[in-house]
Amino acid sequence: MRFFMCRVLRISVITILIANSVVIAADWPNWRGPNYDGKSAEKGFIKTWVEAPKVLWEHPIGSGFSSFTAVGGKVYTCGTKDKQQVLFCFDADTGRVVWEKAFEKELKDRQGGDGTRGTPTVHQGRVYQLGGHGTLACLNADNGEEIWKKKLGKKPRWGYSGSVLIEKQLAIIPDNGKDGALLALDKKTGDMVWECANDKIGYSTPYPFTFGKKRYIFCFLAKAGIIADAKTGREVCRIPWETAYDVNASTPIFHDGYLFLSSGYNTGCALFKLDNEGDKLSAKEVWRSQVLMTKFRSCLLKDGVLYSGDQQGLHCVDFMTGKKLWGKDRMRHSSVVLADDHLIVLTEKGRLMIAKARPEEFKPIAEADVLSGRCWTVPMLYEGKLYLRNLKKAICLDLRPQKVAAR
Repeated sequence: MRFFMCRVLRISVITILIANSVVIAADWPNWRGPNYDGKSAEKGFIKTWVEAPKVLWEHPIGSGFSSFTAVGGKVYTCGTKDKQQVLFCFDADTGRVVWEKAFEKELKDRQGGDGTRGTPTVHQGRVYQLGGHGTLACLNADNGEEIWKKKLGKKPRWGYSGSVLIEKQLAIIPDNGKDGALLALDKKTGDMVWECANDKIGYSTPYPFTFGKKRYIFCFLAKAGIIADAKTGREVCRIPWETAYDVNASTPIFHDGYLFLSSGYNTGCALFKLDNEGDKLSAKEVWRSQVLMTKFRSCLLKDGVLYSGDQQGLHCVDFMTGKKLWGKDRMRHSSVVLADDHLIVLTEKGRLMIAKARPEEFKPIAEADVLSGRCWTVPMLYEGKLYLRNLKKAICLDLRPQKVAAR
């Protein structure tokens, strides 16, 4: 009997350990995650349910389109409070406000919606935030105290929308001022290190990639996409890219020597093959199409297939050919995150869907209405919890596997 009870206890303990270790915790420190691609390394989270996932906590944050970042058990996002753009730091588990910091006056926009567009970047104990009017703030990530602040040039029509890219010792941002279109600042002091181009900017976040053992930064401007040497800021390639109202907002994808770009307003998308050309890079067009028209969404790439919501619906497209594999109308502007080979989709009206990432079809295995109003912000999965928002509040859904109690 004693042997039997010990065996049962041992099995129960093992079961608990398995249940509690299914989800792989990984920090999500910047826009689109640690690899800048919208893919989470977490596995084992709940993908099907009978009833909607439990809301662990919710908190009013006011208007804004800032997504979430998470480091060390803290979650960061921006909202609007008392006519100010405010950076919030929450306890990831409880939703307790660790600190909040107003850093710029509110951003008003009659067309798309009010509030901060950029997502906080957390790096080595600091959080970097670019406000809609062009205030770049570097704050202590633990308590919100200001470390340094910089004011950028005249804001674009719909406000500064990019997030800060940390690349080694640099904080890289798009700027609409006299100093240049792409700026690299010393991340510790905010001092200028290099500048690139002098065009009007677009609305996207600078994107890093490695090609031929060299590090580069891509940035969408108003009329083109440029590639800069990450170390010196020297422009090494320029791809003409004109979109109505200068809304070049999507994050590109670099994969195996190919660069994918996309915009909305009937511009569409294209794939370019990069090659070395002396001390510069060339970009040869492989294909161009209107199969994807992402006004402000960005695409995911998995196993040679692109997934994204755009101004028409939710789509799946072959990366190398541009062939449309499937599409779902009436799901325009849907947000998509990839985790454990599944698409986590949030529609612009707040319906959450989970589906296996498959080029053959989109077939949700779970659905629930979790928010209302305009939901244009990309969700974040962190330690088995899903963080979402609309223009009023942030919510945290529990997708962790149910814990098994010992007997």
